[in-house]
Formats: sequence, C-alpha cells, structure tokens
Amino acid sequence: MNPATSSKPPTPFSCTFSPNVPELLHQLQCTIALSTYQAGKVVLLSSADGERLVQLPRSFSKPMGMALRGQQLAIATREEVHLLTNSPDLAAHYPPRPGVYDALFMPRATFYTGQVDIHDLEWGIDGLYAVNTSFSCICKIDEHFSFTPVWKPPFISQLAHEDRCHLNGMAMQDKKPRFATAFNQGDERQSWRENITKSGVLIDIESGETVLHSLAMPHSPRLYDGQLFLLLSATGELVRADLQSGDYEVINQLNGFVRGLGRIGDYLFIGLSRLRTNSSTFAHLPMKHQAKSAGIAIVHLPTGAIVGQIQYQSSVEEIYDVQLLPGLKRPNLLNTEREEHKLGLSIPEKTYWAKPETK
Repeated sequence: MNPATSSKPPTPFSCTFSPNVPELLHQLQCTIALSTYQAGKVVLLSSADGERLVQLPRSFSKPMGMALRGQQLAIATREEVHLLTNSPDLAAHYPPRPGVYDALFMPRATFYTGQVDIHDLEWGIDGLYAVNTSFSCICKIDEHFSFTPVWKPPFISQLAHEDRCHLNGMAMQDKKPRFATAFNQGDERQSWRENITKSGVLIDIESGETVLHSLAMPHSPRLYDGQLFLLLSATGELVRADLQSGDYEVINQLNGFVRGLGRIGDYLFIGLSRLRTNSSTFAHLPMKHQAKSAGIAIVHLPTGAIVGQIQYQSSVEEIYDVQLLPGLKRPNLLNTEREEHKLGLSIPEKTYWAKPETK
C-alpha cells in the first residue's frame, strides 16, 4: 500500500502515506472511514499493529455523508440511506477471515429517499438528520416518507427539487442541527453556480441569521469544544469561525480541495480531492493546479500543523465525507452486494453464521 517507484501503473486504491500514520492510528485506536462518490466506495483505513496501513473498500452507489452513533453507521447514497450495525461477535467468526477483524458493520435497514442528493448526515437526539441539497433544506430520514423537512434557510421561498443554494453542510449542537453551510443565498434553480468562490455563507439555524458571508465554497461545518470549524474548499483552508465579528481565522491552508472533516483527540482528519479539469464547477478555481491528488491530511489542532498525510495514486479522486471510528483497530464492513451479508444473523445476545445453501 506504500508502493516503491515503478514504471508499472499503480494497482487499484494504491496510496502513499507519511511513515507516522499507522503509528498514529494505532495510538489513537481508531479507523478512518471515507466516502468517495466518484469511485462509488466507502473505504476503511486502519492499522492493527501500528506499522502497516491497511484499507478495505466497499462498493456503494454514490456514497456521500456518513454518521456514526454507538454501534450504528448510516451511509447516504444516490437514492437510499443504509443503516449498518456493528457486531463484534460476527466479526470474530467472519468465515473468510476468522479472528482478523474487531468489528463488522452489517446492513440492517435501508430508507428509500429517492434522488434528493443528500450531503451531510448526522444522528440527532430524535433521529437521523440529513442535508437535502436538492430541496435546499434539512430533513429527517425515517420510514414514513422520502424525507420530512424540518428547516430551510429564510431566503428559500419554497421547497423545490432545484438545488437553489447548494445547501451542503450541517453542524450539530446538543444533538440538534445548529449551523449550516451553503454556496449562496439564491432562490432560483442552481443560482449558486454564478459566483461559487465568493458567495458562500454560514447560517445560524436557530436564528435564521447568516453569520458569515463571502465564503469560498464552504463545507463540513463542525462544532468542537464550543468552537466552530469549517472548510473553504475553493481555497483549501481549514478555518475557525468568529461568530461575534462575522469573520474567521485560517488555521491552515492545504494543497487541495478540502471537504470532509472528522476529529479524534487533538487531531483533525481532512479529506482532499483532486479537481476535475473538465468540470464546469471546478475548472475555473484558482487552486485547480494545486489539487493534484486525493487523500487525507491530518492536522494537530492545538498547533494547526499538518502532522501526516495519505495520498492516493489511483481509484480515489474525490472525497466527500471523513468519519473516525473510535476504539476500532481493524473493522470490516459489508454491503448488500456481498453474499455473506445474508449469512450473518444477529438476535439479542446471540449471533450465527448460517451455512450457504447448496445448489
């Protein structure tokens, strides 16, 4: 996974990484989960021994936002939201590789949302919240409807399948949506495309007030220890918002299109995407020549310094979300495309691996 220089083309999902990354993941006792809608994968990166970095890609149709609550992992895809539940007991006896994994996320339920372009996804105090980009609103996901709208920006006059302002990010406070990011304050179909590097906003959901203006494609707002962080994708900046002054402080500027932010301990894990030069959205960004590879940058929050990096040589070009799975050194994850997901059976206090039917 850390290939030497070679004239041969890189193998799928090959990447290079800073020598300290496996040790850091082992020390933090966590695994990185990233979603890449471009490759159609959720990828787990972990190090069980502190020396090697291993990864496990699983196929999903356009995976975007992910949300972790205890043993439950939710993944938003093109038309659905999948719920997976970790079973350590099934992991211990996973038939292809028994005794290898310390967790196994199994598909347990699917919500059929239709194509509403869900971006950020978060568990709240009363259910699963999603940023519904197509309808310019924050909604709840459950078994009753495609989605249930719970909030829309004051400048959006009505719900319509028009992606009017490219609402994309959501920060939770006390397990409720508190801040949201959008590319502009337009109220017409895809109006945000007109001036994408200068029209982004951060909105206070409680008051409806726009508290930051003129942001360069804001994504991934997160509240950590009472401080609000977000990523300015078009400039590659990790920033901390000053809500009193309506301004922000740049913590670090990275060489990439930044999107996807997770934290564990003193470390932030930030997704970096490679820009598509043939994209009408990305082609005119000033930093397009800097965003040459996709991967993960690790920032030490107290100092703001980059302390590690993972860079892909193949397969992964655009990352949407980054989540940290705490306490898991070598997890596994199954999708419904893999036959063995049908054989892993869980009931309260008991699990079984059924034997496949003979043909």
